[in-house]
Formats: sequence, C-alpha cells, structure tokens
Amino acid sequence: MSASVEPPPLRGALSLGEAIERLLSLSAIEDLASLHGTFCLLVDFDRQPVSCESTAATRAIQVLERLACPSIAIARTPPDDAFAALLARFDVVVEREDCLPSLVETCRRQPLAALAWVQLLRMSEGLGIHDGLVAESLVYSTLQAGPEFAAWLAARRLAQRSGAPKPERPDRVAGEPAVRVRRDRASDGRERLRLSLNRPEKRNAFSVDMRDALVEALELAVADPEIAEIVLDGVGSAFCSGGDLDEFGSLPDPATAHAIRSTRSPARLMAQCSDRVHAYLHGGCVGAGIELPAFAGHVVAHPDAFFQLPESGLGLVPGAGGSVSIPRRIGRQRTAWLALSGERLDAPTALRWGLVDELRDWSHATG
Repeated sequence: MSASVEPPPLRGALSLGEAIERLLSLSAIEDLASLHGTFCLLVDFDRQPVSCESTAATRAIQVLERLACPSIAIARTPPDDAFAALLARFDVVVEREDCLPSLVETCRRQPLAALAWVQLLRMSEGLGIHDGLVAESLVYSTLQAGPEFAAWLAARRLAQRSGAPKPERPDRVAGEPAVRVRRDRASDGRERLRLSLNRPEKRNAFSVDMRDALVEALELAVADPEIAEIVLDGVGSAFCSGGDLDEFGSLPDPATAHAIRSTRSPARLMAQCSDRVHAYLHGGCVGAGIELPAFAGHVVAHPDAFFQLPESGLGLVPGAGGSVSIPRRIGRQRTAWLALSGERLDAPTALRWGLVDELRDWSHATG
C-alpha cells in the first residue's frame, strides 16, 4: 500500500486479511448473510497485514460475488495491484469514513432491499438492456410483497390518518396532460419532438398517467425516424420528484405490476431511441427523475439540479430502469452507493462522474 502509517481500526470493519480469511471459510455464504445478522461486510483496505497473499485474494473474489449481504470497502489510497481486482468486486467503495454511516444504516434497517439491490447490480452487469429491465422488475415486484415495503406502506397510511392534513396544492389546469407533447422543427429544419413532464403541482411526481403518456410519445418517436431530435424536460420547480407516493401499493398484486412494467416501459423505449434524446434536468431529479433520463444520449443539467435514489428507504429498489441506465454512466459501485446511501448528489459531482454530460444555466419554466 502507498500509505506508510496504518490507520487506526475502523469500528465494525475487518482488515483486508481478516476479510479474506472470513470469505475463504467453508461457511462464508451462510455466516456472512443478512438473514443471519451480518447486514454488510465492511472492510478497511488500508489495514492490510504483510502476510495477506494475493492468491488468497483471487480465490476470495468468487465468494464475494455470491455473498448474501452487501460488501462495502473503504480505501483511502489505491490498493496494491495484487488486491485491486478484489476491491473492484466489492459492491460499494468509499474513500472517506464519513460516507459510511448512511450506507451501514440502510443495510441494518432495510437488509432485504439492500441485499436485493446489490445482487441485482451484480447480475445486471452481464445483461443487455431488455433483460436487465426484466430482472429489475422481478426484483422490484418481489420486494413489493416483502415485509420492509409493507412496513413502510403501513407507517405512511397511519401517518396520513393521524397526522396533520396535507397542504393544499393547486390543481393542474383542467385538460392539461401529464406530459406535454409538441412536434415542431428545430432551427436547422429537422423534425423535433418535445416532451415536458407536466405535473408542477406535485413537482412532476411520476404517476401512472405520466408513464402512459411517455410510452405513447416514445412509441411515436421509435416508429418515426423522421423525428431527428427528442427533447425531454420538466415544467415547474423540479424535473421530477420521483414516483408518486400516493399511488404506491395501489396495484392489485406484485405479479400484475410486473406484467404491466414489462408491457408499458418508457425505459425500454427511451433506450431504443437514446441517440436522439436530449434531456434537460433542473431542481429535484429523484428516482425515475434520473433513472429515465440517464438513458438519454445527452443529458444537460442546470446547476441547481440534484440527484437521489431513495427507494431503499421504502424497502424497494429503483424500478424505473435505474439498475440498467445509471451503471452504464457511472459504474456499478457508484450506483450502489447512490441507492444505499439515499444521499443527494449535486450537479458538479454528477458531471464529474458522468451521470450528466453538461451543466448549463438556463431559465427553466416555473409553471
């Protein structure tokens, strides 16, 4: 390692040598499992004993990829080449200790959702877009039937019954669609399709109506090659605040929900015409508000934009294509961090990571 002084032990973390020893034990898959109380494998890569052999690290990779809990590594400095391959297979890698609390807390509070998320990302690396979206939907549906989502849903309904009344929000103008669809010509004369998310009263929360409207518009774009450019933006103070929580748990059962997602998928359609899609993001870009535009060929973000995947806190995983679109932009480990931490990513960091392609200050609509 390049560090000359070994850092003090990190609470709850194994040294690299200890971790490899645990991974190579015959009972590793059973012992290092969320069901058995190991909510995550936390390893400090800067605490590496001299006796740790690189050949053992190579064998440990095979176990790490099958681990039934999230694996989290802290590496303040790049590891020696002998251990770089092992680090690359961890689910999440951070460089600072202050990044750990939110990760560990999610793994402790929502162990089933955290496990499902990292397993989905591990598997999706080898899948194409269609198969990845199917896998994501199956995992999402499984968690919809699980105890963590049920507990979140029950707590939300209880709060709605016993809490203060919701603040009044202005309704959309009668007849206004959930997505404005306009076909025009760009300055160079090419056909252009403009799609604007249009629920400003709910910060463009992603609803069934919005999904269906996007599907219809994107089906047109896929079918008509004369449309040279597809512009995606949002009306109001935010591009999209994520799934409409008022609709969560409203479908008859998870199996039917999976069948609907497999049939009406804006993510699949956007991926089909991604080279023509230009997304303009501002304000909150939460859940579907970044999962879908991450498929776009070019993503422009206003400096006020922020990005967040909060689904793990609901006992779910991102379900609008994020396990497919986001890793293709920022990699599996950063995608895992984004959802497990639930933290906001600011626009400059999103640009540096490649989640967006450009920052631009423009005057976005306010209603």
